[in-house]
Amino acid sequence: MQSGFRAGHGCTSATLKVLNDIITAIDKKHYCAAVFTDLAKACDSVNHHILISRLNSLGFSNECLAWFTNYFSDRVQCVKSEGLLSGPLAVSIGVPQGSILGPTLFSVYINDVALAAGDSLIHLYADDTILYTSGSSLDTMLTNLQTSFNAIQLSFRDLQLLLNASKTKCMLFNRSLPAPARPSSITTLDGSDLEYVDNYKYLGVWLDCKLSFQTHIKHLQSKTKSRIGFLFRNKASFTHAAKHTHIKLTILPILDFDDVIYKIASNTLLNKLNAVYHSAIRFVTKAPYTTHHCDLYALVGWPSLHTCRQTHWLQVIYKSLLGKALPYLSSLVTIATPTHSTDSSKYISLFIPKANTSFGRLSFQFSAANDWNKLQKSLKLETHIFLINFKHQLSEQLTDHCICK
Repeated sequence: MQSGFRAGHGCTSATLKVLNDIITAIDKKHYCAAVFTDLAKACDSVNHHILISRLNSLGFSNECLAWFTNYFSDRVQCVKSEGLLSGPLAVSIGVPQGSILGPTLFSVYINDVALAAGDSLIHLYADDTILYTSGSSLDTMLTNLQTSFNAIQLSFRDLQLLLNASKTKCMLFNRSLPAPARPSSITTLDGSDLEYVDNYKYLGVWLDCKLSFQTHIKHLQSKTKSRIGFLFRNKASFTHAAKHTHIKLTILPILDFDDVIYKIASNTLLNKLNAVYHSAIRFVTKAPYTTHHCDLYALVGWPSLHTCRQTHWLQVIYKSLLGKALPYLSSLVTIATPTHSTDSSKYISLFIPKANTSFGRLSFQFSAANDWNKLQKSLKLETHIFLINFKHQLSEQLTDHCICK
């Protein structure tokens, strides 16, 4: 359950897993709550003796342990400002910031915290930790969450990591169940009550208590609109090539980042991003405001945002199918066993798990299987193919065709 600084892992995969668990719980008409922990100066607080002990428990040889002991010892730091250099200060704790080894060493240091989660679920991204649980009874669920949170805090203390209580937040996810005006407080070991919030930025994505992604899309819209507005006000300074390059480097990455996460948002919200995207294309092409959006895509040679999201999404599914995704995602997709022989039974299809509500059908385990099987009606893959070949076939399947004129 550690996705930080590991090959193949990322913010997207971690968030997909967490959302799948929360959506599945809500689909069962369970209450679900999460604690988003914040550690004060986590990387700077690593105790070298504890870290060496952790490496020893993982089977590192005495020679390796001696090397790491030497690596940490006799380190100093100083500050240079306006040509003046401060005196050196000994560094007795922490992993070297900006180093190749630093992130991996921190992950090794904190990894066993996950073992303390008990009946709750946990996911780590370096020092960003989410602890969450669900249950049919609100009081029982919160009691279990408190128990797990206590155990996690004790693990942090054993590692000499300091919990930042003011920045550690709690969220009660709810779509339809009656929610109390004031749910029972989740408290720290020091007796501080955690603040319940309706929105929290987790690994770059704003989650809200109803998982509508309204807050996230509002932030994306605001961020991109202000940048595009600046570009329009200074359009005389840009050549056509510079406009094209600038939008590709500064606007499109914002709209692409984690787009498979918020693809489950309503069309009304997603259309707000379309409007920003169309404005960016008009900046590049000088197309009039009345130009139809399908014509805009043709002018610049870029796909629609919907096509981008679907492309990224289906690639995630196929990687999961190939076992090239992470185990915690690959385990959520299962190849279906044909019950009888037909032409379509030759194609790779996925088992679609039961979902009780339309919201439940937004979970990774349901929507991945459902969307894959829809794709197979035209793709008709009988065996696995290389990922690069799949991307090529996918680009042919998802070409934008205007049907709205």
